[in-house]
Amino acid sequence: MQRRKHIFYNALILTGVNLLLRLVSTSFQVFISGRIGAAGVGILQMVMSVASLTMTAGIAGIRTAAMYLTAEELGRKRPQNVIWVLSACFLYGLCFGGAVGGVVYGFAPSIAKYWIGDLRVVGAIRLFAAFLPVTCLTGVMTGYFTAANRIGTLAAVEVAEQFCSMAVTTAALVFWAGRDIGKACQSVVLGGCLGGLLTLISLAILRVREREETGTRIPMAKRLAQTALPLALADDLKAGISTTENLMVPKRLSLYAGRGHALAQFGIVCGMVFPVLMFPAAILYGLADLLIPELARCNAAGSKTRIRYLVRRSLRVALLYGACCGGLLFLLSEPICLWLYKTEEAGMYLRWFALLAPMLYCDAIIDAMTKGLGQQKICVRNNILTSGLDLVLLYLLLPAYGIRGYFFSFFVSHLLNALLSLRLLLKISGMHIPVWIPAMTIAATLAAVKGAGMIENPIGKTVAYVGMLFSLLCLLQVVHREDFLWLLGLIRPGGKTRKNKKIPELF
Repeated sequence: MQRRKHIFYNALILTGVNLLLRLVSTSFQVFISGRIGAAGVGILQMVMSVASLTMTAGIAGIRTAAMYLTAEELGRKRPQNVIWVLSACFLYGLCFGGAVGGVVYGFAPSIAKYWIGDLRVVGAIRLFAAFLPVTCLTGVMTGYFTAANRIGTLAAVEVAEQFCSMAVTTAALVFWAGRDIGKACQSVVLGGCLGGLLTLISLAILRVREREETGTRIPMAKRLAQTALPLALADDLKAGISTTENLMVPKRLSLYAGRGHALAQFGIVCGMVFPVLMFPAAILYGLADLLIPELARCNAAGSKTRIRYLVRRSLRVALLYGACCGGLLFLLSEPICLWLYKTEEAGMYLRWFALLAPMLYCDAIIDAMTKGLGQQKICVRNNILTSGLDLVLLYLLLPAYGIRGYFFSFFVSHLLNALLSLRLLLKISGMHIPVWIPAMTIAATLAAVKGAGMIENPIGKTVAYVGMLFSLLCLLQVVHREDFLWLLGLIRPGGKTRKNKKIPELF
């Protein structure tokens, strides 16, 4: 019970930070979209796709490697060797970050012309490339603090980084960029880079103040290469496919809708709809961050019973939460998007993608659990497979069906990825899922959406939907009384479920 409470309260802390950062980020996205318009947001999304690929190639697996090697030394009670781990990781990060940054800086005009199709973004690409070594070193420090279980420190620094980035970006947009798309992209990149620099300086100062003893130098090159390079290869392949997709979508979409309208649609879906769609998932990301190390410890100890318990509970939470949020987003899509973005088109697209919320939210938890059970390579293989399928479908469908083709491709590729990941999770955990539980959950969700949709007032819709969904789930015996006792046992100090009651298994 104590272990369960420990995870629960840590998840609350991470959830609070994630919600705050997502709320701030989503609000700031609204501000940016108001400054540069939907087409400008579309160009910015393509710039950030290139930046993401550049960052993935430059970091080259170093954050995870720093986290793993640091945890290994601390676990073996050798904190004096951490300095050599960090030194090797810093050198690795400078070499890869500097090399990749130099290449991208030199080829920025070609990237802007042939990949993005707009030479105004050259300055933004070069600015990001110049700061890439800083980004790599920041990854090393965050990996170290994660391994050292300094989550509270990291959370505080991340909040400071976010507000620093927003302040710099806002000042640059208001006093320098105006309505110029190229300068607006530079402003966003500059804010992110200076925020990352603040994080690096802050974490470096905190590390120096620890004043750990330094042991005899140990060889690190081989261990670092064996850990980081396979991760780098997998991440680069996945990021390359993702970036190619984001750069290809506006071009193929323009064959259906024309370039200006295609950029606007792409900006609305990626820059407006997706932030709102995934905003509630911040609650699950805190749980996902804790499940990876917890399941790794259970797997190493051979605790099969606890693994199955965590898998059951996590799948239940993700499914029910995804169904609840998906229904609310579907019902409130138009008022939400009108309030945030002053556009009805975003509300229409949000209604489409809200239907996929249960699947997307469950997939996030499933992905974390499979990684925690040591299946990273298979997860990467599945992601590459489904991303490749998505790329093919987008290429074929966008010119003929426009944004509807984008939605169909998104649905098929993410459904396949979720099914492959779930199949793997069930196989390694030894569990079985009866079809009736998710089927009854989806049926109850659809019925509650239908019933609540008859009410005009948004508040009335929300209350009616939650009430009907909860009642239907209880009537269909998807939710039991013992589930509430379990939840109370987590919340109340010393609270426990009844010993004579067996908590029913969801799956």
